Amino acid sequence: MAVNIHWALFSGQSFLWEQFDIDSNYYSSIVDGMPLIIRQLTSYKIEVYYYTDSIIDHYINGFIKRYLSIDIDNHSVFTDNFHSLYPEVSARLKEYYGLRVIRQNPYETMISFMCAQGIGMHLIRRQVLMLRNTYGEKIPITFSGKEIILHKFPTPESLAAADPLKLSICTNNNRERAKNIVLAARAVVEGRINLVDLRDPEIPLDVLRTTLCKNRGIGFKIADCIALFGLGRFDAFPIDTHVKQYMGEWFKSTTALRNLTPTTYLLLDAEARTFLNPKLAGYGGHILFHCWRKEIKKLRSF
Repeated sequence: MAVNIHWALFSGQSFLWEQFDIDSNYYSSIVDGMPLIIRQLTSYKIEVYYYTDSIIDHYINGFIKRYLSIDIDNHSVFTDNFHSLYPEVSARLKEYYGLRVIRQNPYETMISFMCAQGIGMHLIRRQVLMLRNTYGEKIPITFSGKEIILHKFPTPESLAAADPLKLSICTNNNRERAKNIVLAARAVVEGRINLVDLRDPEIPLDVLRTTLCKNRGIGFKIADCIALFGLGRFDAFPIDTHVKQYMGEWFKSTTALRNLTPTTYLLLDAEARTFLNPKLAGYGGHILFHCWRKEIKKLRSF
């Protein structure tokens, strides 16, 4: 399966990867506690450097394939009926089948998207980087003879104990957002947010969304982002301004002309499942989202 690493890492689904200053072909992050460096070689081949003695090559190969959702055939995300009904949109999407929806840590996804409300990707990435640098453990690695310092994502315990006023430096001085992040971390520590149990694919999507929305600072969109990018629920369909816009422009949704209230959100969610594969609605939605931002809005993702 083809993969475009840059699109996967910088399309608004993850804010934890960085490009090397000395060579922008390399990307680094810490995934599940493991420092990783990756580089795209071809559309079908990537190079991976990992820093641990506890695993072997065939494990990392399987890990990366799962992380990048190589098990998903991106051509199956959009049905024959979709291609027939929306030929112009279908033609635009051909370039974007290398975009993979990555499977991320649900806690890191939750906190990252709680930072991400109503701001651009560049600022989100900067906030999450500040959060990691301030509260995360330093991990030094050596690459090409040079020492590089990476930072783990802050543990739930470290954020649960944080002073919201100090943490607000990492949330663009938004104290309410900082307080909500501290409360969410405490809920994870105390077991009131059980992200392991929420991985259960049998949980109905509306129940999953409602459960997550019981926490301050988490609304429908953030809950669906946690589900899609953190819990492997490729049926979850996050809706923001860009999604609302492409549904109106490309799919002639009259609902998209309304303000994005909770009621409108649920109506748009239901509409999306009429033209997308319901089991992969969020996966397809993210490809559409990235295509819309690049093709129509002419926006950069970082």
